[in-house]
Amino acid sequence: MLAYALRRSLIALGLIWVVVTLVFLALHMVPGDPAELLLSGGGGVAPDPATIAEYRERLGLERPLLDQYIDYLRQLAVLDLGTSFQDDHSVAEEVFRRLPRTLELIFAAGVLSLVVGVPAGTLAAVRAGGVFDRVASATAAFFLSVPVFVVGTVVILVFAQTLRWTSAGGYVPFAQDPWRHIGLLMMPASTIAVGLAATVFRVARTAVAETLARDWVRTARAKGLKESRVIRRHVVRNATSPVLTVFALHLGALLGGTVLVEYVYNWPGLSSYLVRAVEARDYPEVRGIVLVISTLFVFLNLVVDLLYAALDPRVRHG
Repeated sequence: MLAYALRRSLIALGLIWVVVTLVFLALHMVPGDPAELLLSGGGGVAPDPATIAEYRERLGLERPLLDQYIDYLRQLAVLDLGTSFQDDHSVAEEVFRRLPRTLELIFAAGVLSLVVGVPAGTLAAVRAGGVFDRVASATAAFFLSVPVFVVGTVVILVFAQTLRWTSAGGYVPFAQDPWRHIGLLMMPASTIAVGLAATVFRVARTAVAETLARDWVRTARAKGLKESRVIRRHVVRNATSPVLTVFALHLGALLGGTVLVEYVYNWPGLSSYLVRAVEARDYPEVRGIVLVISTLFVFLNLVVDLLYAALDPRVRHG
């Protein structure tokens, strides 16, 4: 197990390096001069070429690309994400100030989706072809086809405008007002959880249905074990691995994919910060945000790989 964990960790580090390199190169290929964009205030009157050249030199954009890349790697080695082109603030401070808000949103959505999706998928597989299975499968298919901004709009209309249980959006620190914070969190978290729960439901249903057909399940039943014990100890445990894998992949995608949700609910997280950075061609901000998101994504999948190996010894010996 230790050798497997070490091997997967080295692969994860390699992936992070590849992402860092690709993002660095891709940003320099995007049309538009950051110096000109910043000096013009986002697209106004073009500044004087001499002023642009001076500002590019100040930002270090006139230096050879290889030198910029090497300096960037040196900064990362000491956990320095650089300073913003726009207002010279520390990118690391801003990223790690906003990151907990996005993680909190994704964590809440993940918990909601598992609480709903796994039991529903298990019950649908156990009662395959029944009324619950047909209704739940149709509901999951419907929610998978509905865009997240439509779900968000409906949630706001029902819970904020009609029932008036909470505000339509915004953010309040937990320490300042815990109940209001939870109320504001649950709407965007529920919006994300709807589609994620539908995905978890379908994966759980398929995994449980396949496991139910295995020989060891028939053997357990033939021994006279209670059906509830067979499902709990022999079926659900063996069906957990694919659910964990798909769940982790979707959670990782949500790290950079909550843009619309954060925008609809005015949630000041990392995704909305990324949009602003891209629009301003702020290289340090974009690189810092993408690096943190990519690292978390790779780390999340590493954890899932290790859990997968712990649950199924065949994986680490394969």
